[in-house]
Amino acid sequence: MKTSELSKIRASGVGYLINSIQTLFVGMLRIWTIPIVLMLSVASGFTTYYGLSHFITPWIALVITIAIQSIIVICSLEIAGIHWQANRMRYFAVVCSLLIALSASVSFSYFKFYEISEHDTQHINRLNQIRTDIKTYVDRVLTIKADVLKQQRADMEKASLEVSQAYFGTHPQIVEGYKQQVGEGPFWKHYNQIYLEKKQQQAKFDDDFSALDKDIQKLQASINDLDVAANIENAYYAMLKNFQSVQLKINLLSGNIGQSLPEAPLLMTYKQFTADVQPSAAMWSEFSLFAFVCAAMVDFFTVLLSYRLEFTAPGPLTAEEEELVFECLRQFTEFRINKNDELEMIIEKTELERARRYSDWSRMFAVGLLLSRGFLRKIDDKTVEFAPNLYPLIAEKMGDKISRLKAESALSRQADADE
Repeated sequence: MKTSELSKIRASGVGYLINSIQTLFVGMLRIWTIPIVLMLSVASGFTTYYGLSHFITPWIALVITIAIQSIIVICSLEIAGIHWQANRMRYFAVVCSLLIALSASVSFSYFKFYEISEHDTQHINRLNQIRTDIKTYVDRVLTIKADVLKQQRADMEKASLEVSQAYFGTHPQIVEGYKQQVGEGPFWKHYNQIYLEKKQQQAKFDDDFSALDKDIQKLQASINDLDVAANIENAYYAMLKNFQSVQLKINLLSGNIGQSLPEAPLLMTYKQFTADVQPSAAMWSEFSLFAFVCAAMVDFFTVLLSYRLEFTAPGPLTAEEEELVFECLRQFTEFRINKNDELEMIIEKTELERARRYSDWSRMFAVGLLLSRGFLRKIDDKTVEFAPNLYPLIAEKMGDKISRLKAESALSRQADADE
């Protein structure tokens, strides 16, 4: 810190030091706004480019992205610097340009945030789709299996009854001369052979269906592993292997039972199962409010900070500006304490000044300077109030003024005494 600054702090007291620190802090915040705006523009540009590059050539997408982000920042600065009543056509053109650029940026950024937010949901949906397809297929096979086993049991009961009837000679197919003859005759041997074949066939079906049930259990276990497996690729290929084993056994059973079984579903490949979300217009049909808010939030902060960067000019007052402001503010005559406990002054001309056609451009320039630097706050068209950081500056100038007056008075008294 310079010697003049140190001497001023010692002379002015703690108030000047606090004001200097506050002014420095506010100035640093305003300067820091510039890299923040640039970083937000880069972040928004990345997400915009990501979504746009899926629809057009990457280098064209990059050029358009740079143009979009530039328009957002430039138009935000422009809006802060113009008034719609002064040039409505220009204001309307700037606002329309900003809205178009924001719409394009948010729309294409939405795809990136949608991919991030919906990644787990997409995985769950694909897993549920596999579960649904396999469950539907297995349920239809198990329904046919239950019908086949039911038919087999009915055939076995019928064959057992026929064997018993043939043994006791009560079978309706026995000719009249051989009825009521008990024993293992030719009729009994014939129906016993049929019964044994049915029994053997049922035993084979039981074994086949038992093996199928075990494979179905393995398939269901491998599907459940897809949710918790550390290595998704190995788990998925294990699931496909178990599904193919089930499908093979079902195809073999189809030939054994002599009827067609339902067609197996076509499962997605591992690449399809783990594929990233591809941006498309269909994403808007499954609208994600969270993704849209994230995409809009980045551009909103970019516009807000760009607007504030232009709307409030950075930098404290120089020594010359402080002197100019103090002399110009002294020309105002109407002051009061408002309800905010702040000093408030009326900036319009008094009736006497209007009658004298007084030119107040210098003091109004000082008011405009203080408003732009944040040292004054506008209440309405006629009044402004002091900001907290203006009081130490005025106090310092008033102190300097009083010190000079005291020094002049002392010199005058000493001169009179010498005479």
